[in-house]
Amino acid sequence: MLQGYGWLMHDGLSFGVQEIHDSDFTLTTEFVKRMGGEHGGDWTWRITAKQHSSAPDAPVISLMFYAAADTQGSLEAHVEERNRLGSITGFSEELGNFKITFRKPVAGESSSAKYASYNYLQTLSPGLDRLTDIVRNSLNRRFVYSPPSDGKRQYIAVDTYKPPHQPKPADPRKESDFVLHQVTVQVPFQIEVLFESGSFRNRPNQLSAAAMTEELEERKAAFDSKFEKTFGLQAKGLGHAQVKFSKAALSNMLGFHQLLLSKWDPQVTREATAHWLDLVNMEGWIPREQILGDEARSKVPAEFVVQRNENVNPPTLFLALQKLVEQLQANPDSESSRPTLPFLRRLYPRLQTWFEWYNTTQTGPLPNSYRWRGRDKDTNLFLNPKTLTSGLDDYPRASHPSVEERHVDLHCWMALASGTMTSVARLLGEPHQEYERTHQTLSDNALLDELHWSDQLRSFSDYGNHTQAVSLQQEKFPVTRLVRSVRRAPKPQFVNALGYISLFPFLLHVLTPDSPKLEHIFKDMRDGDKLWTLYGLRSLSRADPLYMKRNTEHDAPYWRGPIWININYLVVRALHHYGKTEGPYQEKAAALYQELRTNIMNNVYRQYAETGYIWEQYNDSTGSGQGSHPFTGWSALTVLIMAEQY
Repeated sequence: MLQGYGWLMHDGLSFGVQEIHDSDFTLTTEFVKRMGGEHGGDWTWRITAKQHSSAPDAPVISLMFYAAADTQGSLEAHVEERNRLGSITGFSEELGNFKITFRKPVAGESSSAKYASYNYLQTLSPGLDRLTDIVRNSLNRRFVYSPPSDGKRQYIAVDTYKPPHQPKPADPRKESDFVLHQVTVQVPFQIEVLFESGSFRNRPNQLSAAAMTEELEERKAAFDSKFEKTFGLQAKGLGHAQVKFSKAALSNMLGFHQLLLSKWDPQVTREATAHWLDLVNMEGWIPREQILGDEARSKVPAEFVVQRNENVNPPTLFLALQKLVEQLQANPDSESSRPTLPFLRRLYPRLQTWFEWYNTTQTGPLPNSYRWRGRDKDTNLFLNPKTLTSGLDDYPRASHPSVEERHVDLHCWMALASGTMTSVARLLGEPHQEYERTHQTLSDNALLDELHWSDQLRSFSDYGNHTQAVSLQQEKFPVTRLVRSVRRAPKPQFVNALGYISLFPFLLHVLTPDSPKLEHIFKDMRDGDKLWTLYGLRSLSRADPLYMKRNTEHDAPYWRGPIWININYLVVRALHHYGKTEGPYQEKAAALYQELRTNIMNNVYRQYAETGYIWEQYNDSTGSGQGSHPFTGWSALTVLIMAEQY
C-alpha cells in the first residue's frame, strides 16, 4: 500500500510536481508543457526516484509508459539495441504528427549513465479500457536484471501478448495501436520522456536535461508567487507546512471544483463551465452520470449506465457562475474578468434552457415547492430510500417516497439559481423580470416557513409521507437478508431529521439577517449532542434515530453522521456572510465563524500531515479521514476557508 501520493504543485495548464511515497523510495514526477505550433506544443515528463534513508537496500523498480491511439490515429515503435524502445512516432487528428522519446536513465540528478534493463510491447487493443488486461496477459518472469557491479535478480516484464480465446472484433477499425515502454533500474535514478509536436518548428531548444531543470525552477517560483498573491496565507501568519498543504490541495483538485479554481484561474473555470453546459440536450437536461467513452463506461456500475431524463444532480454550477459574476462586477476592467461578459453572452441560451428544465421538471405538489425526482423505489430493502439526485444519497428523507414530497434543499437551490439568472440577465441587458419574480418568491421567508418550518423540530425540514418507526430486520425466506420493518404506518408530515438539509435556507443565504430562525439554527449547530464537533459539523444530529444507521445490509451510513467539507464550507461561508451583515445575530455568527473555521482547518491539515491524504469525509467522533482518498475535489475547499475567500 502506498504511503501517500498526489500533486504538490500544479497550475492547471502547463506545469506540475507530484510525489508518490512507497515503502522504500519516493518517486517525484514533474512535467512542463511548452506552447508552440498548431497542435498544443511540446511537453517533457521527468521521473526522479530516491531511496528512503530507512531502506536497507536500494530497490530495483520497473516503470511502464503506455501509449495508445484510441482508433483515431497511428503509432510506430522505434526499437534500439535489441529490445529498448527509443521512441514512438505517431499521428492523430488532434495532435498532428508527433514523436515521443524515452531517454536513458541517469544516476540521480547527475548526467552519468545508469544501468537498466528494457522491455517493450507492441500490439493492437480493442479499446482503452482493455489496456490493463493486455499488459497482464503479456507478463513473464523469465527476465534477469544483471548490473555489472551487483548480483543478478529476476524481474517481471512485458513479453509477447497472448490474448485470451475470444472472437475477433466485428469491426477491425475499432482496434488501435498500443505501445508500451518498460525500464527496470535501481534507485536512485532520473528518467525523462519527451513529447515533441511535429508542427512546432521553431522550438528554441529541446526541453530536457538542464533546459528542463531551468524551466521547472521558473515555473515553481511563478507558482509560489501566484499562490501567495491569490490566497495570502503567509500574510495571514500560516506556517510553511500549512501553506505546503494548501498548495497540494489546490493542485490536486484543479479542473474539478470551480469555487476554488475561479480564484486561481477564471479562464479555466469559464472553459469548464462551458463544457458542462455543452452537455445540455434540447430539453435542458444534463445527465447525472457523465460516461464519456468505453473506458469510462467500463468503470460505471450497470445500474447507472441507463439514465432517466427527469433525474439530475443539484445545480451547484450556479455557485461558480455567481462567483464569476461577482468577480466581473467587482473588477470589470481586470484582465482576468474582462472575458466573462462575452462568455456569459455565448452561454446564456443554454443557461436559460437548463434553468427552465429545473423549474418545470422538479416542481413539487404545492405552488413554489420543489421535489427531487429519482428516489429509490424499493422501500422494502432500504431503511430510508436514497435520494441520489440530491447529492446527499442516504440522508433521511420521507420514509415512503411519494409525489407529495417537498424538499427544502432543492427549494433553496432554485432560489440561488433564479437569483444568479437575474444577475446574468441584467448584465447582458436581457429581460430579467421573470427571473427576479421567481427569486423574490422563493426568497420569501414567510413562504419558506409555510412550506418547510417544523414547529416540532424547530428547524427547516422536508415534508412527505413519513414514519420514524422503521428498522432493518432479518428475513429468512426465500433467502436470508435484511428487509425494512415498518412498525407504524406513515402519514403526511415533516420529516424532522436535523442535519445538513435543515441548514440550507441559511447555507444559501435565503434567510434575511433578522430572521428569528437563525437563532434556532445557531443553537442546533453549536450543540455537541446535535451537529457540533471539534472537527466540523456532522451531517446528521446524534439525536436522530437514523444517526450512523446502515441503510441496507450492504450500505454503511454515508450522510448520516460523517463530516463533509463541501457543506462545512457553505456553513463557514454563510457564517462569514451573516457575521458581516448588520442584524441581531451578527455577533453570534461572527463568533461561530471563527470557532468552526479553526476546527475545520486544523483537522483537515492534521489528517493530511498524519496520513498523506485529503479525504472524502471525516469521522465525527475522532476527526479521522475516511472514505475515498486522495479526495481533493470539494475537500480542497479548505484552502478557501484558510484564505477566508468566499
